[in-house]
Amino acid sequence: MSANGIHHVTAIAGPARRNLSFYRDTLGLRLVKKTVNFDDSGTYHFYYGDETGSPGAILTFFPWEHAAPGRLGVGETQETVFRIPAGALGFWMHRFVERGVAHDAPVRRFGETVLAFRDPDGMRLALVGVAGAELEPAWAGGGVPAEAAIRGFHSVSLLLDDVAATGAILSDVLGFREEGREDSLVRYRAAGTAMGGVVDLRAAGGFLPPRPGAGSVHHVAFRAADDAAEAEMVRRLAENHGIRATEQKDRNYFRSVYFREPGRVLFEIATDIPGFAVDEPVATLGDALKLPAFLEPRRDAIAAALPRLD
Repeated sequence: MSANGIHHVTAIAGPARRNLSFYRDTLGLRLVKKTVNFDDSGTYHFYYGDETGSPGAILTFFPWEHAAPGRLGVGETQETVFRIPAGALGFWMHRFVERGVAHDAPVRRFGETVLAFRDPDGMRLALVGVAGAELEPAWAGGGVPAEAAIRGFHSVSLLLDDVAATGAILSDVLGFREEGREDSLVRYRAAGTAMGGVVDLRAAGGFLPPRPGAGSVHHVAFRAADDAAEAEMVRRLAENHGIRATEQKDRNYFRSVYFREPGRVLFEIATDIPGFAVDEPVATLGDALKLPAFLEPRRDAIAAALPRLD
């Protein structure tokens, strides 16, 4: 059976070196791919994740050196949430204090302990302690011990005027089901999916629209096992909800379509295949600058124009 859930989250950042330092060195994620924005080759596209870049563990960034700060608003991803072992919350609170990471006091949400924090651009993030996560594989090559390391995504929360139409897309097209309600949140879960299996919808009518910029999420991508599964999702989206997706785009490591869901959040459907080892071995993922074939003739010029990372 095909797995559903979140495939990846893509956000906008400020300086590339600062972004790399925070996500690789502070959060301990693996840089699994260093490439460029296919539509703007003057900026990097970083992919962070677990050892292999598993669907459900991938956070990606377009780091623009002089990006203006974004503003959260209705029709945007409010928070991106990672899973950690339940017993690791103390480790992370100490690490955030030690490294000067802005964070809130832990709170309870749907019976789980949530530690919210911000990255250097103000992106809203959180850690959720998950019982049994310590038994799952972990990437420990980033300086965070395996017993405390991040185990992919827990969830994203979306800030919306009205949650019903978005919930219908999650249920009918993307493989989620409503699981519960708490205060202004409606929780949807993809059955049988550990990493990236939860989407929370927060009703917040009357807020300003978002202003994209550093610290804001550009889009959320959802999983399709392969091209056939993706095509079926596109069909259901059009026939049952009157929403047409873009043509399929080859992103080298997955193939994607995009659409605006009824709450105006940009959604992507991305295939699980072929994955991040298609152009370099797992052992050296993220070491070299990788370019799509159409940009290879310009490699020297592209590499020379990119910001230095050392």
